Amino acid sequence: MPYRHAHYFIGFVLAVIIAGFWASYFAVSESIPVAFHVHAVSAMAWLALLLGQHLVIQRRANALHRQMGKASFALFPFLIVGFVMIINVSAKSYAARESDFIMYNGPSFGIGMIVAIGAYITLFYLALKNRRNVKLHAGYMLATPLILFESPFSRVIGGNFPWMNVIGSEGFHGLIDTIIISNAMAMTLAFVLYLMDRRNGAPWLVAIGFIAAQSLAMWFAPSSDMLGSLFDAYATIPREMTLVAGLFAGAAAGWLGWEAGKRPKRAAVMPA
Repeated sequence: MPYRHAHYFIGFVLAVIIAGFWASYFAVSESIPVAFHVHAVSAMAWLALLLGQHLVIQRRANALHRQMGKASFALFPFLIVGFVMIINVSAKSYAARESDFIMYNGPSFGIGMIVAIGAYITLFYLALKNRRNVKLHAGYMLATPLILFESPFSRVIGGNFPWMNVIGSEGFHGLIDTIIISNAMAMTLAFVLYLMDRRNGAPWLVAIGFIAAQSLAMWFAPSSDMLGSLFDAYATIPREMTLVAGLFAGAAAGWLGWEAGKRPKRAAVMPA
């Protein structure tokens, strides 16, 4: 089976999430917006599913692996809804002009999450489309944790390893520095995995493309008045409409990917 040691990678990402969000989420006693709970539960459930599927397929429990895979059709739309809910929280704060921090970084958070949603949908679709190619299928699924690795690890850098911020931007842009550095680490790992098996390395190139696009968008977003105006406009969209759109996008990715991966029907042989 490919990526025999992937469970260590998934476990590491889970540990980074706990460390990165310990102070702002896990150790917080006061009320936390529902959006953060949905995002946290769905994201960690997704990683748990990847970990479980990896472990059972390594033990060649193919039937159980397929049963767990079916759960992804229900979990994935929930995951996308969680992302949308975080965008909605950021947009609401930005529209209300709640703080100088959100006014500077709000559009970056918004565009970064939108690119992440596009990445997750693309990778999940391609994983299902290529489910008959074990290496490609596994690669596309295992690439998903790289997309938002920057979110927890940037907090780990800021809170515990500030020396890792070799960019050194002033003020609020310092947070974007740590996101770019975290993304550079994720892209480096993806590129190494690509070099190890170029024939089946497409998943890692797709991940690199999205992470690079996210990095560029987030870096330049604070200086873009147009993105700020678009984020203001997004905040006026009814919340229910955005959640339904996210749910539909996640479900559509699963259905379209499954259909695209079906074996082509053989033409009926006419009797002579």
